[in-house]
Amino acid sequence: MPQPIEQIEEVSARADAELAAVKSPAELEQFRIKYLGSKGEIKGLMKLLGGLPKEEKPPFGQKVNALSDRVSNAFEARKTDLESGSQPAMAEDVTEPGRRPQLGNRHILMQVIDELTELFGRMGFTVASGPELEDEFHNFVALNIPKSHPARDPLDNYYVSIDTGEGRSSGFEDNALLLRTQTSTVQIRVMEKQEPPIRVVIPGRVYRPDTHDETHLSMFHQLEALVIDEGVTMVDLKSTIMQFVHAYFGKETKVRFRPSFFPFTEPSAEVDVYFEDKQRWVELGGCGMVHPNVLKACNVDPEKYTGWAFGFGIERIAMRKYAINDIRYFVENDVRFLRQF
Repeated sequence: MPQPIEQIEEVSARADAELAAVKSPAELEQFRIKYLGSKGEIKGLMKLLGGLPKEEKPPFGQKVNALSDRVSNAFEARKTDLESGSQPAMAEDVTEPGRRPQLGNRHILMQVIDELTELFGRMGFTVASGPELEDEFHNFVALNIPKSHPARDPLDNYYVSIDTGEGRSSGFEDNALLLRTQTSTVQIRVMEKQEPPIRVVIPGRVYRPDTHDETHLSMFHQLEALVIDEGVTMVDLKSTIMQFVHAYFGKETKVRFRPSFFPFTEPSAEVDVYFEDKQRWVELGGCGMVHPNVLKACNVDPEKYTGWAFGFGIERIAMRKYAINDIRYFVENDVRFLRQF
């Protein structure tokens, strides 16, 4: 029969070999019972103490305890590997078909914005941008929207409260901050910094507390255009929009202009495009000649310069171009939808 020290070495070698061969949690549990359980082989080694001389018992017990600690640590490490999915290296099957990597793509709205800015770039427009967090001067006052106008109702806007260190402001005092409700705010910023002639397009996000349905979201994108120069008329506005619609949607696309009212344009109109799949007209946005009060607010002489502007919903442009029947698809992050573009 092997000597007690030799038996420790034998149990140690077998434990190492069997733990290395474990491939599943069930096998690992069987290993624990066999070697680390209350009736396991390592505990069983302690029974040999009774037959040892007194002077040999302490070093023998120390060796058994050291073996128990080492095997326990190795057991925990193997358990962690199995739980994390780490497995011993397997031979690679070179005959198995490879996996094609999945490539992403830009969101359909970003693609449409690129298409629109490229199209208007060919028509001589440059691209401008501005902040999404705006003040009331740029969002309302400079756009000729008086305080009494319903568009300034706190319930129709996302006002932002600011902590000034002296208490939180209400968010509704003069020139408060809010998330912009239209990209027209950038018109004002452009006219403040640039003298005419001006010819820009402005893509960007806007925010309105609308109820979500198949044609409305509370956060959406607009494409704004602004032209300021001498001798600009409504004819220039209409011809530019018609040129855009036919270039982007096709020459046979039906488009109509309806008289409307906006505080920042006069005269004003709504632009509708016919959706063939829905068999109905859908509004793209509003347009009109820049109101003289807006020009004055930006220190542009309305006696010398005139201009026009429009603001179209980019989601609705994309819906018409790609036959998408629900605006909510753009924000639901359904990969089945996004992969189509």
